[in-house]
Amino acid sequence: MAFDDDLLAELDELGGDFSDNESTHSDVNDPSAATAAAASKTTNLHDIAPISFSQELLTLLTNLQASMEIPASDKKVEGRIEDNPDYQLMVAANKYTTEIGNEMIEMHRHILDRYKPRFPELETLVRNPIDYARTVKAIGASTDITKVDLESLLPNAIRMVVTVTGSTTTGSPLDHDDLQHVIDACDSLLEMQETLGQIIAFIESRMPLIAPNLTAIVGSATAAKLIAEAGGLTALSKIPACNIQVLGKSQSAGLGLSAITAQKHVGIVFYSDVVRSVPEDFRNKMMRKVSAKCALAARIDAQHESADGSLGLKFRTDLDTQVAKLLEAAPSNNIKPLPKPDDAPKKRRAGRKVRKMKEPFQMSELRKQRDRLQFGTAQEEVVVMDEMEGLGMMNKMAGQVRATQMNNKAKAKVAKKYDRYMKAPAGAATSGIASLAFTQAQGFELANPQAAAEHRQKRQRLGSDKYFASSTPFMGRKESK
Repeated sequence: MAFDDDLLAELDELGGDFSDNESTHSDVNDPSAATAAAASKTTNLHDIAPISFSQELLTLLTNLQASMEIPASDKKVEGRIEDNPDYQLMVAANKYTTEIGNEMIEMHRHILDRYKPRFPELETLVRNPIDYARTVKAIGASTDITKVDLESLLPNAIRMVVTVTGSTTTGSPLDHDDLQHVIDACDSLLEMQETLGQIIAFIESRMPLIAPNLTAIVGSATAAKLIAEAGGLTALSKIPACNIQVLGKSQSAGLGLSAITAQKHVGIVFYSDVVRSVPEDFRNKMMRKVSAKCALAARIDAQHESADGSLGLKFRTDLDTQVAKLLEAAPSNNIKPLPKPDDAPKKRRAGRKVRKMKEPFQMSELRKQRDRLQFGTAQEEVVVMDEMEGLGMMNKMAGQVRATQMNNKAKAKVAKKYDRYMKAPAGAATSGIASLAFTQAQGFELANPQAAAEHRQKRQRLGSDKYFASSTPFMGRKESK
């Protein structure tokens, strides 16, 4: 701190005024600050708002007033819409709305800069430019703000805060010339607001005549902006819906600002009342729907069809219905109680077909013996597919294993016309395994029933029943009678 004090003392001895240089340097680096400083130093309001005080605007307002005296019901649109005088006035007036709005912003900044020494806190309390200008005019040179009537100018909550803050403000009173200049600027701002209101009123009164269907969908102000941006109603009717939704898109880069909140592919339609009335999550979808309806309405208006705007009202009703459906809450999933458990035994299907279906899956006698074990005796084991499996009591059933007995009642009946195909001829040979025997000496043994039958027939033909007779052929094994 001592070094800084010594440096300032040396600068004072040199006689240099570095505060002015510093402010000049900051103004060079900040163009907006330089513009604000120039606007605050100027005393001519015509330099701040040249268009609002121009002769062209006064001529336009005179023509608008003359056109407003003729009712819209007495006028008819014939031929090209661009040749209509009201249409030309509307396009010119629509261009002035943007220019007047920008000048109102500059005038408001000028009033803020000139009135800030008197009441610096008022800028943060009253945000609206028109309310700010009216409040400044009401306060004027009054030193006691509590005696100023602000009831008709501001809401109760804001009026109370302004009154309390004004009684303890750190500002100083303005001289007569500066105060008069501020009041004149406030009058100019209010006049600009009144001029803008006249222009908007004319546009709203003539838009139902020029584009009734488009006006019924998005309103007079938005319809006028779309027509002016497209270059006419005929040009707007040739633009597809995908381009109408980006019509009037701002091309500003926004350097130094975050792009997270930036709206992409949005234009005039996005900021219309019909789109802004829906929640933010559905605005892009609503913008596409409105743009499609605007394209249809512009083509209808360009052909001078549906002059009463009935099709536009129908389109708007369809949009409202779609919005209601879009915002409809999802149906709630009602919790259904579980059904009563059925503990009773279920009825099983039975009958001949079911028994026949179960027969191939019945356990054979051989499998039953394999699963049985004899107490106190070790079972034999064999290797099956690289695994050891026990035989159980299979080796005890030598010569006793029989094929599974089929239930004749369970057999499916065959129609009589197919019965002859199922039976083999009398002299035909049979094939297949007729019997199966298991012995300890040979294991499994196959017997041919046809050969045994031939031997019996041959023995009966010879007439000898003795087993050891010389004429008896070899039977292979003793047959039990």
